[in-house]
Amino acid sequence: MLYLITQTHAAEACPVDAGGKEILYEDPDQVEGLKVVAAYGAFPEHTLYFVVEADDYSAIDRFLRPGLNRCTCTITPVSQFLGE
Repeated sequence: MLYLITQTHAAEACPVDAGGKEILYEDPDQVEGLKVVAAYGAFPEHTLYFVVEADDYSAIDRFLRPGLNRCTCTITPVSQFLGE
């Protein structure tokens, strides 16, 4: 199933000087049952967008756990309607 994840943080919690955006999520290659289809950043807005394919919610939870104390997330099930 596909999900759109919107991950935001306050400017005060920005990881730019504390290891970069990568400290906000687990390396997708290390999360069984999860594939990142697309990832985008609106950096001036302190927002990351991920389209992920996940077997279940626990895979998404493992992916987002590193950012738990810095970020809030919305997780929305989505489906493709253009292209393949």
